[in-house]
Amino acid sequence: MLNAQWLETFVTLCETGHFTRAAEQLNMTQPGVSQHLQKLEAQIGQSLISRQGKSFSPTPAGEAVLAVGRARRAEEQSLLETVLSDDPAAGEVTIACSGSFAMLIFPHLLSAMQVSPKLTIRLEAAPQDKVLNGVLKGQFDLGVADHDPRHPRLDAMHLAQEELCLVVPLDAIEPPISFKALEQLGFVAHPDGFAYADSLFALNFPEKFRGSDRLRIRSFVNQISQIPAPVAEGVGYTLLPRSGVNSYPAKDRLQVAPLPKRLRHDLWMVSRRGRKMPARVERIGQLIASVSNSLDAE
Repeated sequence: MLNAQWLETFVTLCETGHFTRAAEQLNMTQPGVSQHLQKLEAQIGQSLISRQGKSFSPTPAGEAVLAVGRARRAEEQSLLETVLSDDPAAGEVTIACSGSFAMLIFPHLLSAMQVSPKLTIRLEAAPQDKVLNGVLKGQFDLGVADHDPRHPRLDAMHLAQEELCLVVPLDAIEPPISFKALEQLGFVAHPDGFAYADSLFALNFPEKFRGSDRLRIRSFVNQISQIPAPVAEGVGYTLLPRSGVNSYPAKDRLQVAPLPKRLRHDLWMVSRRGRKMPARVERIGQLIASVSNSLDAE
């Protein structure tokens, strides 16, 4: 590894073409410049300049070293410009969250990228354990979790509370909703749906509900964007967070059925503790928080 200080002295010497001027530019003494040159030649194992009286020119080895020195200087300058600029409209931001929340925020992220051509956003829909582990390992800048992880290496900021919704076809069931009417429709199940049913139905139908494993299944869908589609066509009911309902393009064909007891869970934005966030990550974090406010208003 070439000594960076000796290399910069050599580049400056070649550019000025004079030991005294190089020393003045580097705020050194002339013997100091000569010493750096000698040490660099010793490290390379070859002479780097050929003297002609009071002038000199680089040897073939010197020309090669000069090219390396100039390239290293340009790389360092580029690095400094990148670090110091901290442009909120440039660079990559990585985010992990649930599928339903991803559908809610993705249009807003697209808008951010449209006005900032140098901004790249990678959004991954993932289960909760992957969200938290990914943030811990540095795979994601930001994660959105359904609980406060209370982890010593994570910071968590409360975003909002999101309602868990019973979604039925428009005008399919007249309130008050009965468990018998739901069973007649049938459940449009999905990977998270059974846990949702155990939470929401046990709260609202304690005498009739006997566990999600005993629900009448009408359909099963594992693509979050397609879960409401059968319901919109009158085929069954489903259970989704409010974000999954709001982001469905044909949500006007759905009805969020009123229940006696509403169930809401928290949303938390998670990041690595102690990390100074780049401006672009702070910007997207603020955007996520703003979008989340709409869920509190429901």
